[in-house]
Amino acid sequence: MKQQVAYILLITVLFTQCKVDPEIKPALPADDIRVVVPEGWPRPHYNFENNPLTKEGFILGRSLFYEPALSRDNTISCGDCHQHFVAFANAGHSLSHGVNGQLGNRNAPPLFNLTWHPYFMWDGGINHIEVQPLAPITNPVEMDETMENVIAKLKNKSNYRKMFKDAFGDDSITTQRIFRALAQFMGSMYSYQSKYDMVKKGKATFSAAEQRGYNLFVQKCAICHKEPLMTDFSFKNNGLSVNPALQDSGRMRITGNPNDRNKFKVPSLRNVALTSPYMHDGRFETLEQVLDHYRFGIVQSPTLDTLLQNGIPMSDQEKQDLIQFLYTLTDYEFIYDKKFDNPNR
Repeated sequence: MKQQVAYILLITVLFTQCKVDPEIKPALPADDIRVVVPEGWPRPHYNFENNPLTKEGFILGRSLFYEPALSRDNTISCGDCHQHFVAFANAGHSLSHGVNGQLGNRNAPPLFNLTWHPYFMWDGGINHIEVQPLAPITNPVEMDETMENVIAKLKNKSNYRKMFKDAFGDDSITTQRIFRALAQFMGSMYSYQSKYDMVKKGKATFSAAEQRGYNLFVQKCAICHKEPLMTDFSFKNNGLSVNPALQDSGRMRITGNPNDRNKFKVPSLRNVALTSPYMHDGRFETLEQVLDHYRFGIVQSPTLDTLLQNGIPMSDQEKQDLIQFLYTLTDYEFIYDKKFDNPNR
């Protein structure tokens, strides 16, 4: 009998030792959650005055950003089309992908420095960061959900009740709180520590090619891609042909004004080396293709921006120098900051 008990104990010990330990996911850092206005930058359009930025609000917003329950079939989150490693653009996808594999009609833009944006979307159809998530959540070819269903699903998840209480003082889950938490997370996506920024602060130096590229940028690009945000947030017709499959009239869809036909929001060039494919419909894969469009590919039309009537002349060498400068706009501190990662992975 003693031998049998000893044998059972031995088997139990061996079995216990062979078991695989459960995965322990380390908590993502959420430190340094604060409002940032870099020296020399203009005042942000959105200032968190009515939505105080807190660590708890940021954590809730981050969880919601990566939450597939915001979509009808629980498969698509904001983070699926806005990926951290490419400055929250959508790597390798010319058009956004939604539920049931449906395609949108525009490229998912990168996300950073959003508190400076007076308008959102390629056509500027939304003018407030706290309202912006409603568009993709309810769009039938994106997340195709209703806020009523989103709230019901979140209420069935005990972890969200706790996070809402931590962020807002009680566990009530409302549309306003969802959007304000998302605004805290997305509004904290500050990108201001690229090599370009270090050069401006006197902490780094451009190479000869980068300096030539910067000089060319100031001469030929900075009117629309205004420093330091690298955009003036205006809407321009930049001479693209109309995609016959999409027939996207751009800003005119919002204003109804024929003078806005084929005008789209000027994107920021920060992190541009990471955010391919380019343009509102993702038609260009490389920066070389983008610059060749401005050199040789401008399509004349009544609403074409006057600065582009003759394209942007530049030599092959100037093109390469400009690309070298554009690489300096990559903010690796932002790209590798783990506090923006998916907490569910």
